[in-house]
Amino acid sequence: MPRRIALLLGLLACALAACKVGPNYERPPAKTPPAFKEGIGWKPSTPADTLPRGDWWSIYGDPDLDTLERQIDISNQTLKAAEAAFRQARAIVHEAEAGLFPVIGATGSAQRSGAGSARAGRVGNQFSLSTTASWEIDLWGRIRRQVESDVATAQASAADLANARLSAQSALANSYLQLRVADQLKRLLDENVVAFEASLRITQNRYRAGVAARSDVATAEAQLDATRAAAIAVGVQRAAFEHAIAVLIGKPPSEFAIAPRKFDLRVPATPSAVPSVLLERRPDIAAAERRIQSANALVGVAIAAYYPTVNLTGSFGFSSSTLGTLLRGSNTVWAVGGQVAETLLDFGLRSSQVEAARAFYDESVADYRQSVLTGFQQVEDELAALRILSEQQDVQARAVRAANEAVQLFLNQYKAGTVAYTSVVTAQTTALQNQETQLNILQSRLLASVALIQALGGGWSAAELPTEEQLDEGRKLFP
Repeated sequence: MPRRIALLLGLLACALAACKVGPNYERPPAKTPPAFKEGIGWKPSTPADTLPRGDWWSIYGDPDLDTLERQIDISNQTLKAAEAAFRQARAIVHEAEAGLFPVIGATGSAQRSGAGSARAGRVGNQFSLSTTASWEIDLWGRIRRQVESDVATAQASAADLANARLSAQSALANSYLQLRVADQLKRLLDENVVAFEASLRITQNRYRAGVAARSDVATAEAQLDATRAAAIAVGVQRAAFEHAIAVLIGKPPSEFAIAPRKFDLRVPATPSAVPSVLLERRPDIAAAERRIQSANALVGVAIAAYYPTVNLTGSFGFSSSTLGTLLRGSNTVWAVGGQVAETLLDFGLRSSQVEAARAFYDESVADYRQSVLTGFQQVEDELAALRILSEQQDVQARAVRAANEAVQLFLNQYKAGTVAYTSVVTAQTTALQNQETQLNILQSRLLASVALIQALGGGWSAAELPTEEQLDEGRKLFP
């Protein structure tokens, strides 16, 4: 008898493993070009044959930035919310998996009852203790399809967490680099203040000597004060960037400060990749792909509703009128049974649910393909920006050199009395504007480099997504 029962259970297990209604998942194709158009014919200034991985911000070579980026995981509240969403999705997987196993319960009761009048009536006691078990046999794979859907959703949530982390890291890098550009602009304006003070002294001396007009002195003073005011105004932008960094690392802006310092603002070499790599490296694309499998499994869940449900139930326990004899063998009670239920008429409910599930799958596929196209666009945009801005930077550097040379020439001619002071002011203003433009181009190149690394996935890989086994173990994969 035990062998027959074991054989029956083995055959039942094989049947359960083999039968699962609904379509099996296959990743839908997404059109990927062989190479990025903007990457053809353009290479970084230094050799690089691998994409940024891990601490991608380290390519900027700034220890302060490294320290700040490492605080993102510890204190950023947006990441904490994303991590909590992942834990919730993982718990839903465990909830769905519980449906594959029997539900076992235990009950105990004690009752005293009577019948008839108070004098002639009968009074008796009844005690019982029993265990019950119920099990829905997953013949058609409804529960397993639900587990499959929830696992894919949890993996998508893990990718969302990785994407939130990458976005926060990129936002911090952007704010930090712009803060350092603001420091550089303040230094540039301060240097020009010193130069304009020297020009003012020259003009005042010439005015005292009677070889310059009072209007030259007033013009020099206006130019000096305007530059001082611009240097002060830089503090507004710098404070905003500093506050943004404080929030990103989870600190009140009033308790956080970054000291100004000289920073070597160089654009690092940012290696590119072939478009197909983005399908594995971008967490947002990976999340969209995982949601396709989740939607595909839900089609199977909806189709399983066409088939009958089979439930097995059983109970075993004791029942007696006296508590002392409750657990005797003669007082045992037991029951086993099964139930098959099938919906005969639902006026199109199940067919509508299947249709809705298939439509949701189609929507997920379209969202995935759109995410892929958007990813290609973002990489192309930043590659183009880096290439064009690099060319602009070279031309602008020549303009700065020419403008500085013009300032010196006009200043010498003014000292010799051959040109008016307005020529000096015009040359100095032009030189300052060209220097500011050069700094703005450098800032744009730095931000484009960050955006390119983010568009390439920042070193993340879809291989980092938790497997079903890891989700079952309940490991905290994303601290």
